[in-house]
Amino acid sequence: MTAPDLTAAAAALDAAHDVVEAATRRLAQTGGPEANQVIAYDLAHAAAAVESGRAMLEYGAKGELEATLACAYVADAIGELVPKLFGREAEWGVEPGVLDGTRQFVATFRAPELLASLADTPGPRHLDADFEMVQDTFRRFAENEIAPVAEHIHRENADIPEDLIQGLAELGGFGLSVPVEYDGFSEGGESEYLGMVVATEELSRASLGAGGSLITRPEILTRGLLAGGTEEQKQTWLPKLASAEVMAAVAVTEPDYGSDVAGVKVTATPTEGGWLINGVKTWCTFGARADVLMLLARTNPDKSVTHRGLTLFVVPKPRGEGHGFAFTQEAGADGGAPGGGKMEGRAIDTIGYRGMHSYEVAFDDWFVAAENQVGGEEGVGRGFYYQMAAFENGRLQTAARAVGVMQAAYEEARQYALDRVVFGKPIHDYQLTKAKLGRMAVLIQAARQAAYRVATLVAKGEGQLEASMVKAYVCKAAEWVTREAMQIHGGMGYAEEFKVSRYYVDARVLSIFEGADETLCLRLIARRLVESVE
Repeated sequence: MTAPDLTAAAAALDAAHDVVEAATRRLAQTGGPEANQVIAYDLAHAAAAVESGRAMLEYGAKGELEATLACAYVADAIGELVPKLFGREAEWGVEPGVLDGTRQFVATFRAPELLASLADTPGPRHLDADFEMVQDTFRRFAENEIAPVAEHIHRENADIPEDLIQGLAELGGFGLSVPVEYDGFSEGGESEYLGMVVATEELSRASLGAGGSLITRPEILTRGLLAGGTEEQKQTWLPKLASAEVMAAVAVTEPDYGSDVAGVKVTATPTEGGWLINGVKTWCTFGARADVLMLLARTNPDKSVTHRGLTLFVVPKPRGEGHGFAFTQEAGADGGAPGGGKMEGRAIDTIGYRGMHSYEVAFDDWFVAAENQVGGEEGVGRGFYYQMAAFENGRLQTAARAVGVMQAAYEEARQYALDRVVFGKPIHDYQLTKAKLGRMAVLIQAARQAAYRVATLVAKGEGQLEASMVKAYVCKAAEWVTREAMQIHGGMGYAEEFKVSRYYVDARVLSIFEGADETLCLRLIARRLVESVE
């Protein structure tokens, strides 16, 4: 194996960073992301790759294998950046051949034989003992309880079994972000965020829908309540969320408004004792089984007020099963409902990410008691900001989910390559297969280490831009890893009986939810980069 050279890797990454800075300045001079969307999108992904490289350089200092993986990652990142520049140097604000000085480094650490040598050596995670225990605990649960039913849930589009929900509750999976004073397990700091990342990866390795994403439902509402809820609301809901006595779903997106939540149309109108909800929400994942919905509604009919006209609610509802539901409120229910309010959910069938189901939910005078309007009087009109706080960890968690799916796909592809014999030898012995597996190992470790690094930043109250970057980078990487894992399986990769087909369709949703990739890159990452130089 070629000896790693972290000094050269750092110099190469600095060169890539200089390109990102030049492009950012050029973008600022030429109208910003909206006027140059193609360049801004590519720039955002390039910046995300460079940021992940920082995490890999830190990882590389921990051993020779780690250093080789770091060098391979940096070489890969530059190899991906060069075609973005070719023929568009003026738009990027750089000269042709700006990265020629990295050519020898890239040639060495992007060499097919070096990648092939990494096919079976993904490298250690380097977690502290406490987080190793978290990893082992959730991995055992995922392998013993989730994995045996994951294929059935996916193929039959079935509901998540109640014993999985209760099992995760007993492990504390729903209380990872609930402070200890509310019967949760969070004591703040790095342990909260890194613990969530580690647990999410292990659960997602068994199933994206029935594992990793399941624990994010209460986490989102938890953060919304911590950001804006009254003390009484926290005392009422947080212990129930931590124990899974109450399961939550999120009702923010609408048919005409996804990432642009300022355009929300669903209304909440004051009435005696509370509010009446009217309108339609969509992509309400876990909406049938949930006991409450975290719902964002417009309380100020003047749309020119935009964000400041939105309010957040905790909306109790009966539990539903299957692929649709319809409920009618009785008079006096839910803290004084006038009666006759209706909530109807239509399941949206999806190609993957199954188990929780997503719904379009229609509300017709559905009553919500005043005490369930988050924040009380001070919370009216502040729902957008509470909702943003609720989602603040979502992008980091999505990166962790992507790592879990990638890890599962890599493991399946490697084992299939060892078992499958073509032209007289296992396909694992062919250089092309090994090089693919090697690149998978490199990308997965880079994604994992980047997520770890961002978790430590977020724990300090920093890292919001980096969290968006890691989400953008890792979710795109997951598409490549799962595609190539399927390709290694050949025709059997296209068969539902092989798990890799599930990983492929599950990975595809990662760049869509928790902020569509285009919106994330243009309106958050590129915009923030430009603001930093203006």
